[in-house]
Amino acid sequence: MVYAYKEESAFRQELTLLAVLTPIALWIPVSPIEKCALITSLVFVLVVELLNSSVEAAIDRISFEHHDLSKRAKDFGSAAVMLALAIAGLLWGTICIPLVIN
Repeated sequence: MVYAYKEESAFRQELTLLAVLTPIALWIPVSPIEKCALITSLVFVLVVELLNSSVEAAIDRISFEHHDLSKRAKDFGSAAVMLALAIAGLLWGTICIPLVIN
């Protein structure tokens, strides 16, 4: 994880998101299972980002030349990160928006 922190700006951004939102998740008045779900969704984003970075590193290790399969693998990894972020956003919105509205 240290290497990911040093080399991957997206990982640092998502780790910052985790560091900022975890105290908020613990502070807001929701059930313990909802707090756990909020934090877990952020950790899930980090896991997917690490897997995406692994795919990209492996592809770059094999070859830097342009290849459709390499591009596809990298695009799929990026799409997985986007979906993980969307899941986290949806979960946070579903749990937190009713707190703001009421």
